[in-house]
Amino acid sequence: MYKIIIDSCGELTEELKKDGHFVNVPLELEVNGYHIVDDETFDQLDFIKRVKESPVGPKSACPSPERFMQEFEGDYDDIFVITLSDKLSGSYNSAVLAKNIYEDEHGTDKNIYVINSRSASIGQTVIGMKVQEFEEAGMPFEEITKKIEEYTDLIDTYFVLETLETLRKAGRLSNVKAFIANTLNIKPVMGSTDEGSIQQLGQARGMKKALAKMVDFIIENATNPEERIMAISHCNCPGRAEYVKGLLESRANFKKIIVVETAGVSTMYANDGGIVVAG
Repeated sequence: MYKIIIDSCGELTEELKKDGHFVNVPLELEVNGYHIVDDETFDQLDFIKRVKESPVGPKSACPSPERFMQEFEGDYDDIFVITLSDKLSGSYNSAVLAKNIYEDEHGTDKNIYVINSRSASIGQTVIGMKVQEFEEAGMPFEEITKKIEEYTDLIDTYFVLETLETLRKAGRLSNVKAFIANTLNIKPVMGSTDEGSIQQLGQARGMKKALAKMVDFIIENATNPEERIMAISHCNCPGRAEYVKGLLESRANFKKIIVVETAGVSTMYANDGGIVVAG
């Protein structure tokens, strides 16, 4: 028996939710003093509205070690925890602490492995899907941990935002840069670094051109696309997600492309109209 635990920054498809091996552990969000749990009760449209009206940026709080430990209970031989990048959240450190405390209290009869995705959103999801592929193939735990770290090194995450206001409110962007970008309709194409932080890869005027430029970066870096699962997460913009999916399908023969809607933490980062692609 195995279990794959993904903090709530990593969205699960409806298929994965029903699978029985996957579970999300929720982070918590705050918008101008209003607290939200990032679980099945999350209301995306209400959150977007609150963020837009708030004079300060939204914040997130990682799950406690105790919350992760709750998911370690049960008749499982192998347990994998996949967190968003440790450069963006304390979730990874909390999960590692949970593992250490649990093993101190209960011993090491269970195999528990914590993976720093060095990504976020559906970047975590595709890692979880690869873990399941290895488990279903009957691969030993030690071999899975080695191969999943190699696979994580190959994951690239990209995103294009409709607005830079959330980044501005969070103090990650100057008012001048945000004003110019919004006024001139300039959309930055962003991506993850090897360490799991955020970098700007390029920019374009207009969302469609920016999405096309993002796809250019994806294709340029997608070695052996027929072996890769690509995942698209969208914040309240299914049409854009399908547009990106169509561009990807026209450029390369990927093994599979999945589309999901952003949950709470990813909605906080992507904001209304944002698109995230990983694989």
